[in-house]
Amino acid sequence: MSSQFSLLKTKRFLPLFFTQFLGAFNDNVFKNALVILITYHAAGKISVDPRQLVTASAGIFILPFFLFSATAGQLADKFEKTWLIRIVKALEIPLMLLAAAGFYFENYWMLLGVLFCAGTHSTFFGPLKYSILPEQLKEDELVGGNALIEAGTFLAILLGTILGGILILKEGGIGIISMIIISVATLGCAASFKIPLTTSGTPSIKINPNFLAETWSMVKYARTQESVFLSIIGISWFWLLGFTFLAEFPAYGKDVIGADESVVTLFLTVFSLGIAIGSLICNKLLKGQVSSVYVPMGAFGMTAAIFVLWLVSPASVPHAALIGTESFLGNIANWPVLLSLLGVAIFGGIYIVPLYTIMQARSEESHRSRTVAVNNILNALFMVAGAGITMLLLKLNMSVTDIFLTLGIINIPVACLVRRIVTSRTSAKQ
Repeated sequence: MSSQFSLLKTKRFLPLFFTQFLGAFNDNVFKNALVILITYHAAGKISVDPRQLVTASAGIFILPFFLFSATAGQLADKFEKTWLIRIVKALEIPLMLLAAAGFYFENYWMLLGVLFCAGTHSTFFGPLKYSILPEQLKEDELVGGNALIEAGTFLAILLGTILGGILILKEGGIGIISMIIISVATLGCAASFKIPLTTSGTPSIKINPNFLAETWSMVKYARTQESVFLSIIGISWFWLLGFTFLAEFPAYGKDVIGADESVVTLFLTVFSLGIAIGSLICNKLLKGQVSSVYVPMGAFGMTAAIFVLWLVSPASVPHAALIGTESFLGNIANWPVLLSLLGVAIFGGIYIVPLYTIMQARSEESHRSRTVAVNNILNALFMVAGAGITMLLLKLNMSVTDIFLTLGIINIPVACLVRRIVTSRTSAKQ
């Protein structure tokens, strides 16, 4: 088996990789720039509490996944996928032009409308980017392709989040951010026109406009394929866990470590790099085989690393004043915190890549995009549930480290559940 990086030299994969990387990067530049702008500049300009608006913005971006995933999955199965990707990416350009106008006029309601549209854009792109992989790649390339996609996605999230937050508050930041998001949208559209055409879709599919009925029908169909549905549950749990960690990093950094925002950025960097490293390691372990044999190891590894994080985290804020990155790294007692976070992320990468691959490889080709749409819906549902549970636990005065430990404990039965994919793999067609 050749190295997964050899896929980056092929026309079958490189344009798709760049298209999705640029899309994830742009989403996060725009989202974080908007959140920072609301946090620091919206007070006095709108009647709504900026903190409530920031919280609402997360829901605004996720809402389209509930509303439009069923339609997105049907369209992706019905029509040729490459042309649909090109249409979706072309629509990103006027969307970012509207975002630039919203930034220029500091029209927060317009920007929130664009955020909803950006969520809709991601909703329609998701089933396409994952369901097209098995049509573009050979079976022994599928794990490597997914590893690169996951690694690229988390690196794009990291870079976009950092750049969006840093640049928007600088002098001329609005202009810089506007130029970036428009340029990146244009580059993403151009890259999509290099993606090779796939086999035609299934024109006989009739689009059901009743998204609730269609969503339920799609979920029922996915449940008939045990390994596929277990993979979806496992993926959704990973996004709940990852979403909770990323959301609680600021509180963990400030209230537990006694550190400023630069250390929170360090946590985000380590976590994102860890997911990327774990994703790439996973392909080396599997040697291109579509198998879930390392999924339990990834799950139990995450639990062990979370337990270590709980053990090495201070019981109370150790500093009178918030420390920066230099002071944090200069104290060797803090290194176990970074290493345990890196461990959670690396094992997360090993855990998640096989599940995406199994979902793609074992789903029926005629229903593959709708299966991915079910995954997107459940991912969003799990993340919203995770946010709600975290808010409840915080209200009960549970510490951030105890919340992390709770997730680690719950991860054990989840690991046992996904292990059923391993035990049934001999009966499932690889």
